[in-house]
Amino acid sequence: MASLGSLICVLFFLITTTVAEIRFSEIRSDSRSTIPLDEFGFTHTGSLELTVTQISFDDQTLKNPNTDLSQIGFFLSSRDSWLHVLEQIADGDLKCPLKSDFIKVVFTFDKLQSSESYFSKINVTNPNQLTLLFGNCVPDLKISMNVRSEMYNIDSKSNSRDYLSAGKTNLPLIYFSFFLIYSCMAGIWTYVLYNKRLSAYRIHFFMLSVLILKALNLLCETEDKSYIKRTGTAHGWDVLFYIFSFLKGITLFTLIVLIGTGWSFLKPYLQDKEKKVLMIVVPLQVIANVAQVVIDETGPFGHDFNAWKQVFLLVDVICCCAVLFPIVWSIKNLREAARTDGKAAVNLMKLTLFRQYYIVVICYIYFTRVIVYALETITSYQYQWTSVVAAELVTLAFYAFTGYNFRPKVHNPYFALDDEEEEAAAEALKLEDEFEL
Repeated sequence: MASLGSLICVLFFLITTTVAEIRFSEIRSDSRSTIPLDEFGFTHTGSLELTVTQISFDDQTLKNPNTDLSQIGFFLSSRDSWLHVLEQIADGDLKCPLKSDFIKVVFTFDKLQSSESYFSKINVTNPNQLTLLFGNCVPDLKISMNVRSEMYNIDSKSNSRDYLSAGKTNLPLIYFSFFLIYSCMAGIWTYVLYNKRLSAYRIHFFMLSVLILKALNLLCETEDKSYIKRTGTAHGWDVLFYIFSFLKGITLFTLIVLIGTGWSFLKPYLQDKEKKVLMIVVPLQVIANVAQVVIDETGPFGHDFNAWKQVFLLVDVICCCAVLFPIVWSIKNLREAARTDGKAAVNLMKLTLFRQYYIVVICYIYFTRVIVYALETITSYQYQWTSVVAAELVTLAFYAFTGYNFRPKVHNPYFALDDEEEEAAAEALKLEDEFEL
């Protein structure tokens, strides 16, 4: 049991959680040896206010006079300190994390009086990224309680509480800056569509909707983080954020699939297998967004936190793989068409464009799913905002590349070219075949 609890805590330390805030945790008949509750980046003016109410025990263990209540309580630990604690336990030098010198004890249950509640406030003078955990080293003891944790730093300029972690306190400004950028991009795209309305396809208007949803998503995220920064709670802004995140995710993956199939560019319809991809991607995006909401709202103390986290990651990976298939099919079809229909130049340009898009989509997915996670893991807690900026910059570059290469044109690369260009392209295809052989 102790090893399982330790494993859960290790996973929690390695997974960057949502932005810290005032969190309410309801623990019911829980016998886990270690329960992670929240994580926060403290400055030298940081504080933790912890209120525990409705404490009850579902076991007869407490009637045993030898039960040591000092082995039950709350403590703060950094990632490095927790690794030292695990080493102590593995070496047999330590049986209970609450007894380690590497952690900071908030309070233990031997301090409880006859009341069923407890309040504690701790000022954190050493800046660090700390996690609040509950430790229960009494075997098979089930505990129920309500926990309210309030972590914050004092803003030196306004002398007010800042409920955003030290490395995320400037997220509202960052998200608002990108909102302005995407709003400008939407305005520019609207101007392009108006001027090129005779050569604009339906997919170009779909691109506009993706831009607008992305901008609205960033605006809601700005207000969400700004409200948390001031009050510690989202007050409903998280609902709008989830809605626009859901719509943005569906429309973006749908757009990649539609471009990859050549819909509206190469043909006005989708084949059955391409429709099936959309039928897979859209429900998966629904599942991924539901999983993300559950993860954010329940917090790491829930029994199923890691299960929902794995569901979200798995579904996200499946979606990313699914959107690549239509692009591969289009490249294959264009390569075959270039050798059979005599339009070598046209198909060569299409083939080159889809190859580029395929590579860019892979790079976008790899960076936002792998590189950003690596940045979150290795970056110091004071600079957690850098992973957000990196992800948004890459996303912005992906949007810009897609819009520029698939913008409406009077002389569209999908239209017929003259004989000289066709002959040149046919020769290029012949040389390419010889090179591959």
